[in-house]
Amino acid sequence: MNKYDHIIVGSGINSLVCASLLAKRGDKVLLLERNDRPGGCIRTEEITVPGFIHDVLSSWHPLFVTSPGYAELKEDLEAFGLEYCNTDSPTAVVLPDGRTSILKMSREENVKRMNQLANGDGDRYQGAMSELEQSLDLTFTLLGNELWTWSTLKVFLSALFKRGPLFLSSYFAYSLETCRSWLNKTFDSNVNAACLATWPAHTGIGPDAPTSGQMARVIAFTLEMVGSPVVKGGSYKLVEAFEQLIKSYGGEITVNADVERVLSENGKAIGVATVDGKEYLSNKNIICSMTPGQLYERLLDPEDVPAPVAKQTHSFRHGHADMQIHLALDAPVAWNNSDLNNVAITHLTPGLDGVSCAMNEADRGLLPAKGTVVVGQPAALDPSRVPEGKGLLWIQLQELPQHILGDAAGEIPIPADGSWTEEVREAYADRIIDRIAEHIPNLKQNIIARTVLSPADLESININLVGGDPYGGECSLDQYFLWRPLRALKNHQTPLKNLYHIGASTHPGPGLGGGSGYLVAKNL
Repeated sequence: MNKYDHIIVGSGINSLVCASLLAKRGDKVLLLERNDRPGGCIRTEEITVPGFIHDVLSSWHPLFVTSPGYAELKEDLEAFGLEYCNTDSPTAVVLPDGRTSILKMSREENVKRMNQLANGDGDRYQGAMSELEQSLDLTFTLLGNELWTWSTLKVFLSALFKRGPLFLSSYFAYSLETCRSWLNKTFDSNVNAACLATWPAHTGIGPDAPTSGQMARVIAFTLEMVGSPVVKGGSYKLVEAFEQLIKSYGGEITVNADVERVLSENGKAIGVATVDGKEYLSNKNIICSMTPGQLYERLLDPEDVPAPVAKQTHSFRHGHADMQIHLALDAPVAWNNSDLNNVAITHLTPGLDGVSCAMNEADRGLLPAKGTVVVGQPAALDPSRVPEGKGLLWIQLQELPQHILGDAAGEIPIPADGSWTEEVREAYADRIIDRIAEHIPNLKQNIIARTVLSPADLESININLVGGDPYGGECSLDQYFLWRPLRALKNHQTPLKNLYHIGASTHPGPGLGGGSGYLVAKNL
């Protein structure tokens, strides 16, 4: 039997980054994927009608193009066909009364626009971004490094000695601020505030959660810097580029390989076994990209899982569920406000309180009456995704319960078992389409076809989307930073020697950045 230096289980963005770096170093790498294609949540299909290219799950790549993994692999990926498309208008918000705020890839223009909506808003926003920039070294250390290391500790000790204890204390208090607190003291205009209030949900938390203020500031900074790029021809072109890169350095990728067990010997991981009876052995390391439940309750022998790890895995919480709606349109999207026609991602929401209300309703098991609607327009950036003269929308709902207890609007009948049936899925999608149509008058008449994916549908596509949770687990403070995924473990280590854990459930958390795969590859 052939042995490999590294066996990677799962093939999402973190696995692809990790496999590429290790293979490029000259190690023999095998990547195993249980589905019929690699890529994890990166899928591109004609799921409505032929000729309309939809990113089925993830679509937008600001985190990846700013990642160290992309910086290191950019030339290789571009050599294998990767190309990005962008717009100068990465995001916007529309309130129910039609008022809008658009964030551009220009600080100067954003300050000007915000001041026009409320005098002083832009100036205070500029001040907030300047304050963020003064401590970016600390922020990117927290978000981009292994936390349980001397090198990370040295960064903060250096800040302590060079800038003083008050600076460091202030930085942590500033980082824990809620988005609500920051927005309320920064913006007089509720539409300016709403434009950024929607973004913490993309990191799996609401605007009233600790650290949500810092997340909103970091996201605004990132969107100004790189926009909301999409891959030309569909996100799967990135996966194809990774495939060619990995294979060009001697790596192997095997699909339809469902790993059911990590093989161990004397406290050390030595290989994996698949459901079809095959075994693959490793000279060095096994790297698993999955949820804690999959790793510690399915793949590992119970004897290899210490009691604290087993207990914390059982208590690991998954977050809100997600829904995707894909529309093929007979004409390009035409908003009431034509300035929105070229925006990458537009949010529909009643505002800061509306986002908070929807989050609370989802927490209580309710379908939100007016949840935040994420309206993506990838074809506005990449016209090759649709036939000439047509349109396409990528729509996401991030504030949904996994198990439904009721409908906050009192309109949709809920099954006794609280499940996401086809009837509930389509009825909720109708509600969302009605809301979007208030701002895109020709929307309904131009729908050629639609495909709706409920939380249950998402989990059937990817086993790691537990209950439709796209973030690998709730991103509350006690399941983040030092404590992600479990308090009993540190960094990406596991109880077994030579076994490492990556993916959205691990630090630095969710998002299409490849961060955990990069960190483990560089450490190895």
